Amino acid sequence: MNLKDYIRSIPDYPKKGILFRDITPLIENENAFSECINQIVERSKNFKIDKIAAIESRGFVFASAVSYLLKKPFIMLRKKNKLPSETYSVDFELEYGTATIEVHKDSIKKDDLVLIIDDLIATGGTADAAAKLIKISEGNVAGFIFVINLFDLGGNNKLIKAGHKAESLMEFPGH
Repeated sequence: MNLKDYIRSIPDYPKKGILFRDITPLIENENAFSECINQIVERSKNFKIDKIAAIESRGFVFASAVSYLLKKPFIMLRKKNKLPSETYSVDFELEYGTATIEVHKDSIKKDDLVLIIDDLIATGGTADAAAKLIKISEGNVAGFIFVINLFDLGGNNKLIKAGHKAESLMEFPGH
């Protein structure tokens, strides 16, 4: 099964000049979604992990299923003010402004090996912030798995240059 067949490309969304890669057809098709999760589980064998984290919100779709199958705790990295208990926070730059992600202070223990899963890597700002959250929590980033790598936007290379292991199920050019 070619998972690329289940990614819809939408021009000029969310703004003119952007070619948005929509995962909706992939997650709406039970066979494609199942194959995608199986591929992430298979790739996760390349990492030594204690916990799985995902970046809000589309990363949750994939990481929670992988967490269930691997019987590993699932850690939510959420947007600012979405977690009810004490949190660590990291601010970061986006192409269109700034954002903040947070994690509960008690979610990650010292030296936990955390695999971060997300739907897409573009410029790498959000993924880099996620790695910083893991480090602030005294955990270690085991690596990253993305469903899609927008290879010409440089995010994957940014993570690798920072010393992280990063893998993707498929690649598309970014715009």
